[in-house]
Amino acid sequence: MQVQKVDHHELFEQIYNQAPIGIALVAPTGQWMKVNPAFCCMLGFTSEELIHLSYQDITHPDDTPKDAVYVCELFEGMSNEQKYEKRYIRKNGEVLWISLHVSLARDEVTDEPLYFICHIVDITDRKVYEQKLLHSEEMFKLISDNAQEIIYIANFNGICRFCSPSVQHLLGYSPEDVIGQNNNAYFHPQDLEQISQMDLSSGNLLNIRVRHKDGHYLWFETTYKIIGDPEHEQQILSIGRDVSERKKHEEISAEAERIAMIGSWEWNMVNDQLAISDQIFEIFELERTRKPYRASDVFNVMTPADAASLREQIGWVKQGEPLDFEYKHVRSDGSEKYLHLRGLITLDEHHQPVQLNGTLQDITERKLIEFKLQESVERYTSLKKYNHDAIISFNMDGNIMNANPVAVNMTGCPVSEMIGTSISRFIGVSNLGLILRSNYEMAEKEINAVRHTDGSETEVLATLAPIIINKNNVGFYLIAKDITEQKKLLVAKETAERMNKAKSEFLAMMSHEIRTPMNGVIGMTDLLLDTPGLSGEQKEYIEIIQKSGDSLLAIINDILDFSKIESGKTDLVDDPFDIGEIVTETVQIVKPLVREKKLDIRLSLDDAIPTPVYGDAYRLKQVLTNIIGNAVKFTSEGGVDIEVGVKEQCGNNVQLYFKVKDTGIGIPAEKRKQLFEPFYQLENFMTRKPQGTGLGLAISKKLVELMQGDIWIEESDEPGTTFIFTTSFKLNNSEESSRFDRQQQKNRAASLRILIAEDNEVNQLVLSRMIEKKGHFVDHVADGVEAVEAVKRNAYDIVFMDVHMPRLDGFEATKAIKELLGPEACPYIIAVTANAVRGDMDKCLKAGMDAYVSKPIKRESIMQVMETYYRINP
Repeated sequence: MQVQKVDHHELFEQIYNQAPIGIALVAPTGQWMKVNPAFCCMLGFTSEELIHLSYQDITHPDDTPKDAVYVCELFEGMSNEQKYEKRYIRKNGEVLWISLHVSLARDEVTDEPLYFICHIVDITDRKVYEQKLLHSEEMFKLISDNAQEIIYIANFNGICRFCSPSVQHLLGYSPEDVIGQNNNAYFHPQDLEQISQMDLSSGNLLNIRVRHKDGHYLWFETTYKIIGDPEHEQQILSIGRDVSERKKHEEISAEAERIAMIGSWEWNMVNDQLAISDQIFEIFELERTRKPYRASDVFNVMTPADAASLREQIGWVKQGEPLDFEYKHVRSDGSEKYLHLRGLITLDEHHQPVQLNGTLQDITERKLIEFKLQESVERYTSLKKYNHDAIISFNMDGNIMNANPVAVNMTGCPVSEMIGTSISRFIGVSNLGLILRSNYEMAEKEINAVRHTDGSETEVLATLAPIIINKNNVGFYLIAKDITEQKKLLVAKETAERMNKAKSEFLAMMSHEIRTPMNGVIGMTDLLLDTPGLSGEQKEYIEIIQKSGDSLLAIINDILDFSKIESGKTDLVDDPFDIGEIVTETVQIVKPLVREKKLDIRLSLDDAIPTPVYGDAYRLKQVLTNIIGNAVKFTSEGGVDIEVGVKEQCGNNVQLYFKVKDTGIGIPAEKRKQLFEPFYQLENFMTRKPQGTGLGLAISKKLVELMQGDIWIEESDEPGTTFIFTTSFKLNNSEESSRFDRQQQKNRAASLRILIAEDNEVNQLVLSRMIEKKGHFVDHVADGVEAVEAVKRNAYDIVFMDVHMPRLDGFEATKAIKELLGPEACPYIIAVTANAVRGDMDKCLKAGMDAYVSKPIKRESIMQVMETYYRINP
């Protein structure tokens, strides 16, 4: 087979022209000798344009030194070829990265350089990629070297493959300490379970605790993500940020929210998702779930009315108004809380609401304070408005700030005209000066009138009260009481007191003048009746005298008793006694009249009545004697029923009732109200002769009231009258409990030495005989001077001291004896006086006397005071 001859020159031309890489011949001087189309296309020049240029003309200036080195090596034969990368400048000015393979063709004979053969490959895309990759690597290194976060790469087994240098600053480890180690060793044990459950495929954001090299833990907010090609080994990239300070601030903020009872919330109005803080969960008692809450969840825990109001206000909020809403929230346990919602709207670029952020605060405490303040203000306003006194408030300069209606009437000036003017126009310049100089007490005394705009004045009693705000005195209240009527009443009171004093002095004088001779009359009749050998007629006459004296004494006692009770000058004693004995003794008193009138008298005592009770047995007996005596007195036939029982017993007190029912003539209903009025006699409407003073029932009513009881007539269709009264007594008195038995001992065997100081011979004789009949030794003197001399000479057990005596009265004599003798040697001094009005007993006791009896003196009175002496001196 014949081989076809190849035209090598033509073949070279075809390869040269169609080659995808640039091919060029360059003269030793640097001029382009021949370039192929591919090279022209790379640079954007035509071959003709390149022939007129040298390779230095299109070489990047930064690469020219490198070209000179490689050309020199080729010229000197140090190498046959050079391969390196350089940059050309294209015709349009862009940079072209090329890979250049250059060799030097020499003359075969002379070895002289002929031309350079260049092969040029466009590597611009690769260089751009490399530059980008290099830039990325540099940026990554820059980021990892300077990042405040820890950049960490580990395999799925937790073995660290890379760790940024920031680990040194944040956790104290060097990257070398961490790389190759299992990261689980650095996590808090309580967070490992949370880490194991996270979904790495979608990435995750976790707050975990990481151990520092020195042992303490720091909070890190860490993002995790899988990186790498699934077909090759994948790794976990995590970036951790130290959020310990933020966590601390969050805890402080949460604690502050808890203390301030305020929570924050965020409502995404586009997808209706509500993000709320822990405090709001607590306020609304909502469960903490992963499920996002919606606005309807909050509306559901509100009352329908409040929910409707809030929806209405949200409508205004969407138009740009701020949310400001207060309402009352009722919790599941029934407790009430007052809540305050605040919020601001966020609008998008189309001015549509997209988000509402705000706070919810528990304002219960503030609301309660506001309610109390409002209540105080309302009370103060009502107090000022409806106060009967004039109230004017003024500042520290004396200018009026406000006034109440009474002040307007008192001054004749409306509040609007008062405000801002000086209060001196109403109280005087000098008085205002005292106030401003802090002389308040003097000002209160000096302000005795408030001026009216018409020139008149109102007499007042002034009080100044400071107005204190935040511990600062900012002004005063002037409280002016109109005392015009009080002054009239005071004058009337003084007049009444003078008249009452005159009446008391008159009663005291009358008591003395009447009782002194009555003492002789009654005392002598008592002594005469004890005289042996009296004939029947004599005894009858003496008894008539005695009864007449007793009747006269009863009238005097009634008048004086009522006078003392009416003026509030009667004091009740608190001694033990037996209710049964007192009632029985009273019945015995009226027994003679009962037998005379042939009446039946029945007594019923409740077994529940305690014994003893503590109170005034004498006053109770006085009431019983009056009521039972009237029942017998006004009953002609039939009888009288007496019933005593316990009405109520509570603690140390017992309330008894006394019921006295008769079958007498009865009392008309229209007359019953007048029965307890003083000086009103039953006989006024009966066909009987008037008798007595008409004070018995009036005295009884007042005595019953003193004993904390009441008295009335029972309504009944039966004949006769039924009186009922109640009284209260104590059940125990530790100081008196031991005295009850001793008071039952009526007789004493020991004889006493007694001095009677009395200037009236009859009274002296009567008292002496009464005492001597009890077996005691008696001396008597006629005045106070002789009484003092007598106690100097003799030791007396008791001295009966008449108050009114010549030379030295009983008060002065008692004082002299007390000064003369010590407490142990001083006798028991008993005052004897004809006065029976309030003040005498107190006056005697203050003068140093030990006891008190009034004239006319009866045997029972003497025995009673002597019993007191025995009790004190057992």
